[in-house]
Amino acid sequence: MNSSRSSSSLRTRRNLLGAIAGAIPAAALLASPTAADGAPARPAEESADELFSLARLRSYKSRRSSSWDRTGGNADSVPVEPGASATLLDVTGPGVVTHVWFTINSEDPMHLKNLVLRAWWDGETSPSVEAPIGDFYGLGLGEYFNYQSALLSVAPAKALNCYFEMPFATAARITLTNEGPKRTNNLYFAVDYVLLASLPEGLGRFHAQFRQAAPCHGWTNDWTNNWDPAIDGRKNLDGADNYVFLEATGRGHFVGVTQSVLQNQNEWFGEGDDMMFIDGDKMPTINGTGTEDYYNGAWDFYGQQFAYPHNGAPLITGGERIGSRYSLYRWHLESPIAFEQSIRVTIEHGHANHRSDNFYSVAYWYQTEPHAAFPALPAVAERVPKLFDVGGGAGEAKVPTT
Repeated sequence: MNSSRSSSSLRTRRNLLGAIAGAIPAAALLASPTAADGAPARPAEESADELFSLARLRSYKSRRSSSWDRTGGNADSVPVEPGASATLLDVTGPGVVTHVWFTINSEDPMHLKNLVLRAWWDGETSPSVEAPIGDFYGLGLGEYFNYQSALLSVAPAKALNCYFEMPFATAARITLTNEGPKRTNNLYFAVDYVLLASLPEGLGRFHAQFRQAAPCHGWTNDWTNNWDPAIDGRKNLDGADNYVFLEATGRGHFVGVTQSVLQNQNEWFGEGDDMMFIDGDKMPTINGTGTEDYYNGAWDFYGQQFAYPHNGAPLITGGERIGSRYSLYRWHLESPIAFEQSIRVTIEHGHANHRSDNFYSVAYWYQTEPHAAFPALPAVAERVPKLFDVGGGAGEAKVPTT
């Protein structure tokens, strides 16, 4: 090493250390603990699991259930005939499903509405997951579009991905049933999961529930705009006649929702507030300020599509007229909405429920078992999005008569 460079480097380091020491109050230096040799002692190292999360060695067994060709060929999909079900996973636990992927080739233009995803945990007789596959993945109007969020994504061109954690103690079973009129020619799927020696205490089970109101029933059709005095002055403090995302009993936490909307009336559909009722509260425990606000946007989203990790409106079409279409999502990952006994998650359809648009939704949550009974799935024909002549909202656009 060059001695002059070494001396220069040493002086530079001393000057730097001196400057740092000068910036530290003397009282802080005097208060610092010292080691046996008189030098300042290092502070006790804090646990920083995030520094080691990828490096820490795993003790679980990684597994996958998929549609791969058991002959070793390239026919890596399975057909699903009308009325038939494909078993995607049937395994004994304990373990955790970590990822569920699909891509589908079907002659049925409404296969996203007609293929129903169901899941059962630990030998239960009533499924904890029941939703049309499109709605489960946020595609609630029967059409594909690409988006990315923390828990669900749709990748080009028709790749459906789910990253919810789904623990099970003794068994897990997942199926996809073709309730439509046409054959699904190619169902490709992959369910990634891990097997464990045991589950830790305090884990809820994953649930997902589909609901729809097509149309929502507004309390009036005698209006021309959302700001008519008779509408704007209407009061709704207790959530009467709100659209219901979820009703659950037991202990758990609400994680979020996907919602799709087809407008039957003109103007902005989203003047409705979200209202959540927790543990039997008669008045909303949590009260919002507007639909776009609940989805963490603002001002009708300015008509702009967006998709962020926790919130998004990845589909917006139609300019707030009859036939306009929206798909939205909100994940409460920063603080899931906890409940000890029950929860009821709702949203208004228009201010004080004056509008009659079509709502389709899936709520996602974790809870102890047993869960409350799910509402029956609507008939296949009723799930297909279509416009209804409900009056109200006068303007140039009209519901087609054919």
